Amino acid sequence: MASIRGVSLRSEIVLEETPAPQRLSPYAVAIQAEVIIDDDEAASGRFVLLHDPAGQEPWDGEFRVVTFAKGMVELDIAQDPMLTEVAWSWLIESLEASGAGFRAESGTVTRTASQSFGSISDRPPSGDVEIRASWTPTGSDAGAHLQAWADVLAQVAGLPPLPAGVASLTTLRRR
Repeated sequence: MASIRGVSLRSEIVLEETPAPQRLSPYAVAIQAEVIIDDDEAASGRFVLLHDPAGQEPWDGEFRVVTFAKGMVELDIAQDPMLTEVAWSWLIESLEASGAGFRAESGTVTRTASQSFGSISDRPPSGDVEIRASWTPTGSDAGAHLQAWADVLAQVAGLPPLPAGVASLTTLRRR
């Protein structure tokens, strides 16, 4: 918990600890996040760290990270069949860049394109990307996994990556 609470994220990302699922493991922590750009929600997600001291065979360990990230994308991006593979690579690259050791990763990436009709036909076409992923962390730095997931959430929101060695000056905001 100390490594999770010690993570400093971009100023656009707002975190809130929420009730964790009770039936998946004896111990868990859940964090809800929103990426706010110009007072609008650009992306949202959830990060859950599960712990079962007895371990669980499908996890291949005693801990499991379960995540969700969703954000709007431009319609032409949502229609690109490569988006799913690109979005999955955001996760793997973020985990590797943050030094968050992992194994037994799994998940799905969903892209949707929507067109409104009838009384709401004035709404422009829209697109979304959604990443649902889980993995078994290796090592003891849970904060690195939260950092990696937050970086993915920022990418889903369309934020440019911070250059190497540059940190956000604003401290972590919590609700």
